[in-house]
Amino acid sequence: MPATRGSLGRLTGAALLTAAFTAPLAAHASTGEDGTGANAPAAAEDRTLRVYSNNIENLVRNNSDGSCTRVSGPDHLSSLLVDDSGKTGTAGVKAPDLLIVQQIRGRGQADAYADQLSAKFGLPKGTYKTVLANEDPEEWGGSHHCSSQDLGNLKKKQTNGILYNSQRLSLASGDVADYWSAGWLKPGTSYADGQGCTLYKPPNADEGATNAHKWRRTSAIAARFTVKTTGTSVFAATMHLPQENSAHACAGDKDKGIGSTGIHLGTDATRLMNASTLRVVGMDANRSGIPAGTLSAQGMTGYGAKPTHGTRKIDYLFVRGTVAPSPVDHTVNSTKSNHLGLYAMLSY
Repeated sequence: MPATRGSLGRLTGAALLTAAFTAPLAAHASTGEDGTGANAPAAAEDRTLRVYSNNIENLVRNNSDGSCTRVSGPDHLSSLLVDDSGKTGTAGVKAPDLLIVQQIRGRGQADAYADQLSAKFGLPKGTYKTVLANEDPEEWGGSHHCSSQDLGNLKKKQTNGILYNSQRLSLASGDVADYWSAGWLKPGTSYADGQGCTLYKPPNADEGATNAHKWRRTSAIAARFTVKTTGTSVFAATMHLPQENSAHACAGDKDKGIGSTGIHLGTDATRLMNASTLRVVGMDANRSGIPAGTLSAQGMTGYGAKPTHGTRKIDYLFVRGTVAPSPVDHTVNSTKSNHLGLYAMLSY
């Protein structure tokens, strides 16, 4: 079962529910003709939900020469987060509300990364919390294409998560979905227009000790949050589909997925989605050419059309809500990962 930092019971306790965020509402004096400063307007509440999605690759980059480079959490965040003009590193960069990630090592890395995000914006430690598909995924694989085994080892544990700003968003224990499995075509199986597809989890996952737990990296997770100041409901999901999805779209048993893309939403996730006003799904689909309208039946539109992994676009961000235009096509070219990050600024 998925969990957040600490128990989900504590998430609904007084410490979380009383940490309501309120944008500055105090009147700012503005001197009128009489010099009294009377009738000064209150500052407007921030009604923008800032959302990002990125496969962070365990904060280890694979280089073209076979070497790997470890990236610090603060450096990665600085390379990913943007202002309203799509620029990184400016005074206009504001704290994100949701950061959807793929390929994170587990609870230890998630909490450290979340605290680094809190520190970046001068927020108390623990402000950012994380929902994870797996708390401590088992290791799999060998060097992970790193000439340094030490760096390759850092990529052996992989799961997916959603970081959220607990000053702005609340989360009830019943609003976290059960994780669900991706699908795949097992080697040696006839695709047969999707009839050969199975769930990518034991006993259908990779065989042998080296890849025994590779399926953990494709476990998806979703949650339903509430904007504290308005009560607006927000659905968020993170997915990482198998590499085999590139050639054969599979979402489960005899299932090609939504629009023959390999994308699937779990039963609990669908329930939470249907009860939400704003909706966001971020993923590494390992498949190019997925149309922006793929999740239109779920009320969502895809944003960003640039390549995200070399010359291929395999990462996607689908959103339901009013999304502000982006001068960089919702894609952050400076992202310090092998995958470029995607973002959307939603009004609510």
